[in-house]
Amino acid sequence: MAEKEQDTGRKAVFRIPRTSFMAIALLTICVTPIALGEIPYLQWLYVFPIALAVFVIRTRTVATREGLATRTMFGHRDVPWSALKGLAITKRSRVQAVLTDGTKVPLPTVRTRHLPVLSLVSEGLVADPSGLLDNEDVKPAKPETSPSE
Repeated sequence: MAEKEQDTGRKAVFRIPRTSFMAIALLTICVTPIALGEIPYLQWLYVFPIALAVFVIRTRTVATREGLATRTMFGHRDVPWSALKGLAITKRSRVQAVLTDGTKVPLPTVRTRHLPVLSLVSEGLVADPSGLLDNEDVKPAKPETSPSE
């Protein structure tokens, strides 16, 4: 029985660096003397490090052959490449996806330096404005054929 292999293509995950957990741990250490001190009911201060940890874990943008998937602290949105009109760059070098209806969807953790990667993953649907990639780079990878038995 032959196994069905599906070519998923390229995938890129843009997320907050995991080293930020060191800053969250330091914040937890700094909050501990106040939260466990003589003033009662200050344990609620631990909400801040916990919220920051959830923010770091959840916030990301995933680019696949099908499109973009953005995940924020409280929401999730999938944008197929066919619904994408283009990309907009903000003053702070952040990237937003402009949809065909004119709405802008912020892409968390995606910066201008990541545009060549988006061009690779989208297989040329998103142009690379940096000019770092050749036409051969953005073409879809040919699936390897296995010899039949």
